[in-house]
Amino acid sequence: MATGWARDGAVQDQIDASVEDAVKRARNKLPRGESRRQCEECDSPIREARREAIPGVRLCVNCQSELDKQNESAGGYNRRGSKDSQLR
Repeated sequence: MATGWARDGAVQDQIDASVEDAVKRARNKLPRGESRRQCEECDSPIREARREAIPGVRLCVNCQSELDKQNESAGGYNRRGSKDSQLR
């Protein structure tokens, strides 16, 4: 594949680095420590099964779902940039 001045495998290196960054971000978001019995946001009880399944859980299912929806809109970092930015 012709890539201009890039060395062989440079594109795959960028892909690998992007995947590694995404995995690190996901691992950093995992809860740590002792699970709470009450939700930090709405103060509703967090079920024991959830506390056992997710060590360090801080939010009830409803509040966690809302937080996940908000975080979906924040996309990942594009290392290569858009074609528009390359044309400027």
